[in-house]
Amino acid sequence: MSAIDPQIADQLAQDLPPADFRRIIETFEDDLGRLARQLEAAAIAGNWDGYQRAAHSLAGEAAAVGATTLEQAARVAMDPRSPHPPAVVVPVIRDRAQAALQELSALAARSEGR
Repeated sequence: MSAIDPQIADQLAQDLPPADFRRIIETFEDDLGRLARQLEAAAIAGNWDGYQRAAHSLAGEAAAVGATTLEQAARVAMDPRSPHPPAVVVPVIRDRAQAALQELSALAARSEGR
């Protein structure tokens, strides 16, 4: 299963100049790192509101670039009815974020070669 929705990510790569697409990926990576740290810190502190806010922001960022598996995991973290505790969800988000970044970086490299 791909970490990104090829239709969304490919469309971005085709519609934007390669340098702009690369900048979006770099911004996503920076935002992702910051939000993941916020999510983890909130989970450790037992700050449910902060955890949900960080998860909500992660879901939005992921959706914008087509990182669907990351978006899904973030939506689990956002859901107050989720049976999955932060100790389970945070590592899944971390893994899915890494996979999305790898796939987006590969797509950016291909778009630079067109």
